[in-house]
Amino acid sequence: MASRFKQPIWMVPLFIAGLVALLGWWGNHQVRQTIQQQLQARLTSTLNANVTALEIWTTNQMRLAGSLADEPEVRARAIRILDRSEQDPLAAQSPTNLADTEQLARYLRPRLNQLGYETAQLVNTNYTIVAGLMRFRPVAALKVSEAHTNKFAELFASGSPVIITPFKPELLVQRRMSGFFPNRGTNGFHRANTSIQANATRGRRGNASLMQVAAPLIEDGTVVGALALIINPDQEFTRILSVARSGESGETYAFDQTGLLISRSRFDDQLRKLGLLDATNASSALNLRLRDPGGDLTQGFKPESTNSTTESLTRLVADALDRDDGVDVTPSRDYRGVPVIGAWRWLPQLGIGVITQIDATEAYESLRVLHYVFVALFLLLVLCGVILFIFSYANIAWRRRLGEAELKLKQLGQYTLGEKIGEGGMGVVYRARHVLMRRDTAVKLLLPDRANAAAIGLFEHEVCLTSQLTHPNTIQIYDYGRTPDGIFYYAMELLAGLNLHDLVSRFGPQPEARVISILTQICESLAEAHALGLVHRDIKPSNIFLCDRGGVLDWVKVLDFGLVREFRNGADA
Repeated sequence: MASRFKQPIWMVPLFIAGLVALLGWWGNHQVRQTIQQQLQARLTSTLNANVTALEIWTTNQMRLAGSLADEPEVRARAIRILDRSEQDPLAAQSPTNLADTEQLARYLRPRLNQLGYETAQLVNTNYTIVAGLMRFRPVAALKVSEAHTNKFAELFASGSPVIITPFKPELLVQRRMSGFFPNRGTNGFHRANTSIQANATRGRRGNASLMQVAAPLIEDGTVVGALALIINPDQEFTRILSVARSGESGETYAFDQTGLLISRSRFDDQLRKLGLLDATNASSALNLRLRDPGGDLTQGFKPESTNSTTESLTRLVADALDRDDGVDVTPSRDYRGVPVIGAWRWLPQLGIGVITQIDATEAYESLRVLHYVFVALFLLLVLCGVILFIFSYANIAWRRRLGEAELKLKQLGQYTLGEKIGEGGMGVVYRARHVLMRRDTAVKLLLPDRANAAAIGLFEHEVCLTSQLTHPNTIQIYDYGRTPDGIFYYAMELLAGLNLHDLVSRFGPQPEARVISILTQICESLAEAHALGLVHRDIKPSNIFLCDRGGVLDWVKVLDFGLVREFRNGADA
């Protein structure tokens, strides 16, 4: 019974490979969960650091603007200028107003330079810019950008400083002037525009962007206007969002409610190579809409449509615009089409969203390495199993050939073995010669590698039942035995001829008379077996042998009674 439970050695590494695959799947799941939790914590921590730094900076900017606006020298002169603009829009060119504007500009200039502001402007409650304070001269009244009126309205209503997020200078100056300065021509208006634009972008080149921090100017408890300080966002705003970065591809950026990037991207040079920015764009800030291109542009993906307006915003930006703060470690495409993971937050007090992200490839690098290790180990074990299987198969074949060679050199009882003449499921048949009787016989033996209890039982069963049959058309059994080496064998008559299967295969259909003669002999052999209560159960052409028996041709011999079942008195024995 123990032999039934023996497993070939090549099954061991395959079994281990299966365990490794199962362990790898479980380990990969557990490690992925752990890594995702760590990534969520890291992204959230990075986002919090950047948002906190941004909030501290904006709070400080509003405090500085409020301090400047509250200084008596600034407030007094600024309020006089604002009062005159309310009474007469043309009062900006009056000598008194010019004097106040110049003195205010002289006072503010060193303070603005020291604090890093580009310039300053005075805005009255009619959302009109009544003075630019860096060039020491007043400017023609000009409406503030429609995009900024809501922030100034918030300032006038609350009496608290506000931050106006990055914008392009041209958005400030290209406004309608209908209803203002009716006595001035279009040339005067153009000069005013030019003056404001030059004033706001003094010393700046390229497609620049600006920010504003505005503080209220209060007279007798009433807000009469605002002092707006112009900021270069590249020097402060973008730099603050770079306080904490993750790895080689991590970045934090800000965007407005339309999905327009308002801080500089970490990948400006790459964006130019990909065609998302052109040579006229100094940076990606205010020049890039954060849309999903539909594929990884860095890997050569070409969008089917060149119309960017048909592309949807990236998933992270869309989630942030839903005012739903969160973190997502399932990769999704960013504005370059690169799979990323990230955390986002909407800042309602500023009206902007902030995203911290990192390329998914870099984020999951450790998991990918672990995956490769498990796959390599699994494949190695499978290879070992295949090699051991081949080795085991070759070893069995070699042992069989060696055993056959040894048998040829041995005496099997009274029989000397010759060449092998056949092989079946039950054993191997050799030509042999009886030592004493000098008679050629056929010896069928059961090799040791097949000699389990079931095979030995069938082997003995075949011998016992076949030896009871004496009909001349049934194969005759001469002897049965077992060698000291454990080899079971029996000797039977040696036949010269061919079986019925070979006859039909080689010569085709046979004449009716010959077929009848062959079938008659088969039936006569089986009749004897049936009379003794034996049923052959394996009659087939290969078990019907035709030979020359004492000069009688087509003499039939029925072979292989290994599957005989015995019946006695109608009962299954």
